[in-house]
This record gives sequence, structure tokens and C-alpha cells, in this order.
Amino acid sequence: MPSPAKALSNAALKAALLTATTRALRLEAELANAKAEASDDQAMIAYQQLQIAKLRHQVYGQRSERSVRLIEQLTLAFEELESAATADEIAAEQAAARTTGVAAFTRKRPSRQPFPEHLPRERVIEPAPTTCLCCGSAGLRKLGEDVTETLEVIPCSWKVIQHVWEKFGKPPVSTAA
Repeated sequence: MPSPAKALSNAALKAALLTATTRALRLEAELANAKAEASDDQAMIAYQQLQIAKLRHQVYGQRSERSVRLIEQLTLAFEELESAATADEIAAEQAAARTTGVAAFTRKRPSRQPFPEHLPRERVIEPAPTTCLCCGSAGLRKLGEDVTETLEVIPCSWKVIQHVWEKFGKPPVSTAA
């Protein structure tokens, strides 16, 4: 059986390891973000240089074929930097996702209790379609209903009004030959 001092040192070592690991992950995420920002900046600089070269070419005209080739090379360099910036952004997002813990969503049940059974109820049936909306046939069957209860206060008495929306559907078609 380990001594209490040894158990305490094991717990302290585990806590220190966990702290160091989370710090390393956080620093890795920050480094990835910094790399992504730097590559974004490089891509922006390359884009601005490309725009300047195109504007100079447009204003001063064609000096030689060399300037056209330089603009094409700047365009290619810009596209490469842009793709590298995108890859760095994805790496930064993945590093940040590793450090961020997201709790699972749990849906809460409705907190309202149903109305007491001893209250009188008035049933209002809302009109349902009598024919199928897609084909127009009249062979609909009742499948079920949705009921919503509201409480109506009448001086000196209470009653529950049930609004019912009946559900209808067509029976399956038999393919007997």
C-alpha cells in the first residue's frame, strides 16, 4: 500500500502534468493563430504588390514582355501565399478546437405540469382538410391528433379549452392484380 506522502506526490505530479499539457495545447493554438495571421499578412502584401504592378502597367503602358511575365509571376506567388494562408487558418482552427472543451447539449423537459383533471374541459375541433392536398382524393383517414390546452378564466369558475387538430392520411394502396 503506498504511503500518504507518495500518494500526495503522485496526485501533485498528475496535476502538474495536466497543467503543463493544457498550457502546451494553449500555446500551440496561439502559435497556430500567429502563423495564420502572419501568412494572411504575407498574402495581403503580395496582393497589394500585384495590384501596384498591374496599375503601373496600366498607367505607363507595356514597357516590355518582362513586365507582363513579372505580373504573371506575382499572380502565381499571390495564389500560393493565399492557399498557404488558408491552410494555416485551418491548422489554427484545429489547434483551437483541441484546447476548447464543449459541453454536450441536453434538452430540458417542459417544466409546466398538465392542468388538473377535475377542471371542466371544452373541446374545440379545428377544421381539417377534407381532401388530400397533393392529389385531391377524398379518401383520408384519421391518423391522430394534436391537442393544445389553454386555461380560460371565467369569473368564479375555471375551464380548460382543448384545441384539437386532427391528422388525416390516405390508406396504403393495395396492388392486388
